[in-house]
Amino acid sequence: MGYTIAQKIIKNHLISGEMVVGKEIGLKIDQTLTQDATGTMAYLQFEAMGIKRVKTELSVAYIDHNTLQAGFENADDHRYIQTVTKKHGVRFSRPGNGICHQVHLERFSKPGKTLIGSDSHTPTAGGIGMLGMGAGGLDVAVAMGGGTYYITMPKMIRVNLLGKLSDYVGAKDVILEVLRILGVKGGVGAIVEYGGEGVKTLSVPQRATITNMGAELGATSSIFPSDEVTKAFLKAEGREEDFVELSSDEDASFDAEYTVDLSALKPLTACPHSPDNVKKVSELSGMKINQICIGSCTNSSMQDMLTVAQILKGKTVHKDVSLSISPGSKQVYTMLAECGALADLINAGARILECACGPCIGMGFSPQSAGVSLRTFNRNFLARSGTADAQVYLVSPETAAVSAITGVFTDPTTLGVAPKIEMPTVFKINDNLIELPVEESKSDEVVVERGPNIKPIPVGKAPEENLSCELILKVGDDITTDHIMPAGTKVLPYRSNVPKLSEFCFTVCDKDFPERAKAKGGGVILGGMNYGQGSSREHAALVPLYLGIKAVVAKSFARIHVANLINFGIVPMTLKNPEDYEKFAEGDCIGIENFKNAVAEQSHATLVNKTTGATAELCLQLSERQRAILLAGGRLNYTKQER
Repeated sequence: MGYTIAQKIIKNHLISGEMVVGKEIGLKIDQTLTQDATGTMAYLQFEAMGIKRVKTELSVAYIDHNTLQAGFENADDHRYIQTVTKKHGVRFSRPGNGICHQVHLERFSKPGKTLIGSDSHTPTAGGIGMLGMGAGGLDVAVAMGGGTYYITMPKMIRVNLLGKLSDYVGAKDVILEVLRILGVKGGVGAIVEYGGEGVKTLSVPQRATITNMGAELGATSSIFPSDEVTKAFLKAEGREEDFVELSSDEDASFDAEYTVDLSALKPLTACPHSPDNVKKVSELSGMKINQICIGSCTNSSMQDMLTVAQILKGKTVHKDVSLSISPGSKQVYTMLAECGALADLINAGARILECACGPCIGMGFSPQSAGVSLRTFNRNFLARSGTADAQVYLVSPETAAVSAITGVFTDPTTLGVAPKIEMPTVFKINDNLIELPVEESKSDEVVVERGPNIKPIPVGKAPEENLSCELILKVGDDITTDHIMPAGTKVLPYRSNVPKLSEFCFTVCDKDFPERAKAKGGGVILGGMNYGQGSSREHAALVPLYLGIKAVVAKSFARIHVANLINFGIVPMTLKNPEDYEKFAEGDCIGIENFKNAVAEQSHATLVNKTTGATAELCLQLSERQRAILLAGGRLNYTKQER
């Protein structure tokens, strides 16, 4: 039996385990990336391991999240990352160079290689045929030190693309259709591979839009073949030597297959507050809008920007709409300026923001109270925009640009024939904002600069012999890392200051949670389905650890978050019978006898509600390695013991 694209890459990078679905495997990692919202902690962890030099083929640190410098905190963190990477062998992408996934796609992604990044949208690299996966910062730090990256061997899902996109229908509409079909849980435990005759009609940036939002499916990764389209893109970037042809074998087997007819697609939108709450744009035609944001790692490529500029050329943004545009990289920004498209955007009334994540993570440009905001981003979680009651819709650049002119939700296909975009065959290459590290022989000369906002990393403890505490918080299904540890202008500056960060933990769900957790000395959290979906931010585990959370019980977990919980010594357990969720209420006294032994050896444990007498059977779905990490009180302790 043949192999899929992902299986071929996994086979070539397999260090431990067998390629059996559901079994733990260890992979060699070729490249890593970090961004500044998660990077500070990752490099603090790398330093704590005592390794002098990174051992990957390439590691890059990007500054793209915390660029709104309203105080000293972000600037201090950036200086720390700049100096620590210079010392330890990591390239440093300076503020202004662009969004990590867009820049990495342009300058570093390679077909057939492995990449993990401390950002959940690292699968963007799948658009070029690379196996990119989001991971917690500690996992990235370990990989930088030459350590193995562990995942559960995923299932393989095939999405067959037929036909060709119609005018004013974009790649964003493709992934929204896949989200409509599969939902935000549909890719859990799987890698999604795209194939079929429609693939060759999509450019690499279009493919990258689709793989980027595979994170919203809960997928381990998403990937496209590496073909002549890939080769042309790499050639335009001056990297033709990085091309490797990759495709799945004709007799490759998939666990599930779906078909999307590109020619039949219509413009789509994800309605509040989930990326899989998908409707046709035509169903919302005429709805008044207040704000539009175009950009993010999903839709900020040269192709996206030229499409928007062509639609806006000679027009004026509606008087009731505020429009922001964030080019994805300095390369894109420069080329827009040189070809005149930037002038078209400015003349139309767009507000040009820097090449950074910005509004996508609530870093500025928050909507008005109860405002309707159309965004070409990848997530529309509740309050992520920075405005608690905003109504955020995810749309394509085509829909966004046309609606910016009309002031209401507008189906762009009503305009008829779309203007043709002439893409450059050669991109402007200037890597002057990517700093190289010093040679290893000179690393001792580099002084790592640390600002006062950088605080020590909380370290976990081994599980107690018997667990007895309060059920300190009960939450529902699809709790995201934005619920657990919000982003935004008030919070992100404290990503390297866990004590301060703890003041914001779970406040989206319960504003009193931080103080209650401190007063009670921690406890256990009970969640519903898909607990921890969304970002790779390990702070959603680190901060609960700081607040004394000993375990999280849920109906099911998102992949990256459960790995982060284990990395920091918080025990994740699932309800064997999901209906037992109703047997427990916030504030109940609960316990698990022989808790430490269960973590060490058992696949099940009994959770007792000491308040009511009810019980529930819990599953401990842990590998031997994960059990050892938890018994050590987290991966930092475990790694030190192993060395």
